[in-house]
Amino acid sequence: MNKGWYSRAVDKPKEECGVFGIYGVAHAANLTYLGLYALQHRGQESAGIASSDGHHIYRYAGMGRVVDVFKEHHIQNLTGHISIGHNRYSTTGSSFLRNAQPLRADSIMGPIVVAHNGNLVNAGELRRMLESQGSIFQTSIDSEVIVHLMAHAGMADFLEALIHALRQIRGAYSLLVMNRDTIYAIRDQRGFRPLVLGQLHGAPVVASETCAFDIIDAEYVREIKPGEILEIGPGGMKSYFPFEKCDESLCIFEYIYFSRPDSIIFGSSVHEKRVNLGRFLAHEAPIEADIVVPIPDSSKSAALGYARESGIPYELAMIRSHYIGRTFIEPSQKIRDFGAKIKYNVVESAVRGKRIILVDDSIMRGTTMKKIITMFRKKGAKEIHVRISSPPTKHPCYYGIDIPTHDELIASTNSIEEIRRYLNVDSIAYMTVESMLAAVNMSGCRFCTACFDGSYPLARDFCEGNQKYLFEDVAMSEYY
Repeated sequence: MNKGWYSRAVDKPKEECGVFGIYGVAHAANLTYLGLYALQHRGQESAGIASSDGHHIYRYAGMGRVVDVFKEHHIQNLTGHISIGHNRYSTTGSSFLRNAQPLRADSIMGPIVVAHNGNLVNAGELRRMLESQGSIFQTSIDSEVIVHLMAHAGMADFLEALIHALRQIRGAYSLLVMNRDTIYAIRDQRGFRPLVLGQLHGAPVVASETCAFDIIDAEYVREIKPGEILEIGPGGMKSYFPFEKCDESLCIFEYIYFSRPDSIIFGSSVHEKRVNLGRFLAHEAPIEADIVVPIPDSSKSAALGYARESGIPYELAMIRSHYIGRTFIEPSQKIRDFGAKIKYNVVESAVRGKRIILVDDSIMRGTTMKKIITMFRKKGAKEIHVRISSPPTKHPCYYGIDIPTHDELIASTNSIEEIRRYLNVDSIAYMTVESMLAAVNMSGCRFCTACFDGSYPLARDFCEGNQKYLFEDVAMSEYY
């Protein structure tokens, strides 16, 4: 990072990616643009859209947020009744234009377009194997191995080649794969990442979250099931389940932090689950106080649940700016805790002389939380009690969330009391894994809790062992 520039706070797990697809409507790219706009929270490094009129595929992608990447003439050039789109945050591969999705390649089967949310834990190993067989990669993202595996299948049938490729990959993937006349919506066997199906006047729509349906007035139909390949084409929709069944491992962080509260994922309202997390947290870690304050925005629902259960008033005593970008020019005169201050500010009249319960959804490194606590102290808070609506995050994620390494995670290297002293708060409490799972109350569903308890759905030594195969970016121009 260049000196003098500010990057957003790193005390939260980084975004994943968002995907959106629609079939059988005029100007499909226009609706894809709106869908990606609604999914902007899932990735802000790059955005891309591909469309097809049944004969030709058109694609445009760029660096930055949706509104910055696409101008009116870009959308007008993306003609056709079929379209898929992608918002990206990089979990593998650096932030370069060549890594922006949807990824397009040409093959004996015709064009292949891929939009991927998740992380393939054996991508590096597969890439080495494919390169040894003559493949030449154009990007440094894990998703490209899918295209090469399809090409190496030696099959003329597109679906057969796709299944052949998917049987070789391991990890988390919610995928949209498109050719000239068909979209395939795919979710891995464990269902790590959400993927939902809707309809707009009978036209199928697929997205990472249902908030992308609301913006275009589409109706939610159902989830794409773990292990399902949903074919959406000229002959209608058809589902395939070509993989062996295994236990679900739904990402619990989707409910805790990632998904928008107005979305339905894994069959339930995100807002309701977060309210429940707050209720259980209040029962598990009560404390006498005057007000309950959320750290906006993702903690508002949990703080509301805590306030309702405890009977302590809910107060919006911290304001978040929604107008900062990913970088910010820092003033020439150094301002203490500048990074936190351009994002947050405390309402002094609401906290002075008060005992406050500060509710947040998670703590990664603790650096931003420490700055926030200092802001509350300076505004006159009498007592500060931190309550976290998830267990301590102690382990990295290999399945599509950029959670820091063990050494960077404060809960991995410090006790709860040491964290309390570091933050300079009167008390701090997290949820237990058991109470968290009880709060989401999903009978019949199983969640991945590896970032809390180290219980990885795929063997940890397999995930870590494949890290040695991860490839480095080659210095290339972003304009090509």
